[in-house]
Amino acid sequence: MTSDQGSDAFLLPYEWPGSYFIGEEEIDAVSKVLLARSPYRFYGHDVQHYADRVEDYFRQRLNRKHAVLVTSGTTALSTAMLAADVGPGDEVLLPGYMWVACISAVVRCGAIPRLVDIDDTYTMDPDDLESKINRHTKAVLLVHMSGACGSVERIVEICRRHGVLLIEDVAQANGASFQGKPLGSFGDIAIYSFQYNKNITAGEGGLVVSDDDLLGAKAWAYHDVGYSRNAAGRVDMGGPIQTWGQCVHMSEVSAAVLYAQTQKLDQITAAMRARNHQLYRGIGSIPGAAPRRVIDPNGDSGPFVLISWPSFEIAKTLVEHTRANGVKPGPSGVGNIHMVDWGLHIYYNNVSLIEKRGVNSAGRPWSDPLNAFHTEIDYHKGLLPQMDDLIDRSILITVPPALTEAGANQIIDIYREAAHSLGLS
Repeated sequence: MTSDQGSDAFLLPYEWPGSYFIGEEEIDAVSKVLLARSPYRFYGHDVQHYADRVEDYFRQRLNRKHAVLVTSGTTALSTAMLAADVGPGDEVLLPGYMWVACISAVVRCGAIPRLVDIDDTYTMDPDDLESKINRHTKAVLLVHMSGACGSVERIVEICRRHGVLLIEDVAQANGASFQGKPLGSFGDIAIYSFQYNKNITAGEGGLVVSDDDLLGAKAWAYHDVGYSRNAAGRVDMGGPIQTWGQCVHMSEVSAAVLYAQTQKLDQITAAMRARNHQLYRGIGSIPGAAPRRVIDPNGDSGPFVLISWPSFEIAKTLVEHTRANGVKPGPSGVGNIHMVDWGLHIYYNNVSLIEKRGVNSAGRPWSDPLNAFHTEIDYHKGLLPQMDDLIDRSILITVPPALTEAGANQIIDIYREAAHSLGLS
């Protein structure tokens, strides 16, 4: 536990990974931007080009041709959807375990979300995915939830075979990989988030990457004013794209923080991965525990441990007992929860989705005649039986890089004692 958390009653450090690594490097980078009086990325008194440097970093790390920084993971999703030409008459398939921004990006484009069940990787079930692809399917949004991928190779193959665009959401898995290949390098287009909860952070921010030249050009235009820019940073109205943009480009101040964080990404994920493996070994050996199936443990970026138990009641009681005995973060953190309480990560907790609320008074996208097929889709609990059962019985523990080996052992011991009290050992 770190000294800035207050009472020793809190065993878990806060779950904000990148925050622990904010230091002189970030301060120095931001100071350079401000002293240069150039917080705007495209032009100024003496632009420091931190946004360019971050984009170059991810292009090289992911071996992708195009990268564009945006203001958030949410705007990254919207930019990717727009670049993919998702709109009325289309549907996007995505898992029921995600974040609300994944759904809202589809809805705000005027398209219809169709939910796919998850399997014991806590990510998209490829069998259910293939059964739900239909003539309206424009894209699949593969969300690498909780730091690791699921059956990514099979899902790539399914999308290719059906001619469906694959969008990767790597918001919770920055620094993760599958068999040595970085997540974010499998799909036609991929997005990242640098919000405060993420593996590295700028406080807020996002990224869109791709290899396709048209997708890359459209993502750039949509993140800006709808056009490309020339070498001087000025809008080029004669460029290859003329459309409607969102002006969601990242500032140089945020990019300066983010560039310093990128240099620490592998250090952060290595620290989380070590404690992640330790917790999975320890808690996972308790009778009745069923750890998440991680296809490539060495590729897991490590920020979460997910374990299911024999029943809803056991999972709920274990969390109550372990939190009462110290396995909880500070007052603003999460840390150790029964997954039914994981808020807008769970499809049936999204009231706007269940009630099919529109983004305007006309009720779109649900009222759009091109989307009449939405009447065959329902979003209430019960839609995804595998996920519903799994979430009812699962617990989630955040694994910040500040968690020590001794602290992880304490968590394991507390879980063992709680399980013993329930007759599980």
